[in-house]
Amino acid sequence: MSVTAFAPETEARFALARQVADAVLFEGHVLRPNRVCAAGNRLRWQFGVLVPPAWGADRDEHDFQHTECLMEPTADATLAVELRFLRAKRHTVQRARPDGGFETVPELRLGDRVLAPWDEGTEERVEAVVTPAELIDGEGVTLPFGRPADEECERVLDDDGHPVGRTVGRREEINGVLRLSARELDAPFRVMRLTAVVENTSLWAPADGRVADRDVALPRCLVAAHLLMGLSGGEFLSMTNPPEWAKGAVASCRNLHTWPVLACDAGHADVVLSSPIVLEDHPAVAPDNPGTSYGATGTDGTLAPGGPRDMTRTAASTGFPDEYGVMRPDTPWEAAVEAGFDPAHDRVVVAGRSVGAGSRVRLNPGLRRTDAQDLFLRGRTAKVEAVLHDVDGSVHLAVTVEDDPGADVRRAQGSFLYFRTDEVTPVVDGK
Repeated sequence: MSVTAFAPETEARFALARQVADAVLFEGHVLRPNRVCAAGNRLRWQFGVLVPPAWGADRDEHDFQHTECLMEPTADATLAVELRFLRAKRHTVQRARPDGGFETVPELRLGDRVLAPWDEGTEERVEAVVTPAELIDGEGVTLPFGRPADEECERVLDDDGHPVGRTVGRREEINGVLRLSARELDAPFRVMRLTAVVENTSLWAPADGRVADRDVALPRCLVAAHLLMGLSGGEFLSMTNPPEWAKGAVASCRNLHTWPVLACDAGHADVVLSSPIVLEDHPAVAPDNPGTSYGATGTDGTLAPGGPRDMTRTAASTGFPDEYGVMRPDTPWEAAVEAGFDPAHDRVVVAGRSVGAGSRVRLNPGLRRTDAQDLFLRGRTAKVEAVLHDVDGSVHLAVTVEDDPGADVRRAQGSFLYFRTDEVTPVVDGK
């Protein structure tokens, strides 16, 4: 097993899959704001959150993802695996005291600007290159990983250049494990069932046994966790449209809190993206979507936000019709049709009323999932653009805020805000 940097050919194979994963999972999350007061630069986690086991035990949260898919590797093939996730960096604001110390404050007013606490997501990767023989041998390959806690401070100066405070950015310790194994199946052709499990093994638990809310747990989570897997020789089988001889084997695969799809150019099958968002095979970023529509793709990225009224917080594009996302699949997504999912026309009952695209709702973010940005959104009215389903069966409403001056642009780009059904109230006759 090798955990060194990927070879150039592997990087090339993963390039398209990373674009898709960035657009679907990282949009609105990996942000390096140059103005921390910008509402759009406060994180609100949505998909693929793997929580510490002790915290998620009694909640509707998961500490693992379990992926199974079929592959037909050549005799000399290697399998490259890349786990990607976001790690929360929590920034607090402190005011300078006359005695030279600092005290944490809810905000720091500086002339015509306000400095407030915010969260930043930084991308983490765990990489490995293995052979099929290693995966079949015994229990396969186990790759533990960890990131230590760290902290950094940055001085805050007033308009005259005098120090008036500081910001403190802290990341908490996290630990996890990536488990890979494979098994040859009894089938007409040589095929293996590949199993990939990602676990958050962080030992953190709320102090003194007290119940902590999700906001406290998030810095110890793997956020937007997903896997990229690529074969140097051979191919993966489609999980949504397998050949007839493989349908039984596909049906026997277990996928928990994630779903694997072919994430390479149409006509190829050497790369799989296992994502907590339901996608179809061969998703791609729309060619008329210039550049990336998410904040940044790593710790060295920079977003120039639209200012304090910028309302973007996340946007997931999942192969829906063009008006709802940047993904434009080459072929219709048969799995979605068979499952009855149609974001543009689906409806859901909220507070006894049918809600779907075109409905008006009032936003009331739940306290368990709230963040600083919701101070700007609570009580606002919004238009529902689509009804979305994730792999765990949860329903989210994609909305645009009605008095957001950039609503038309966001609608055209498929860049929406997302709320669960218990975070909105239908608006009837303007009430």
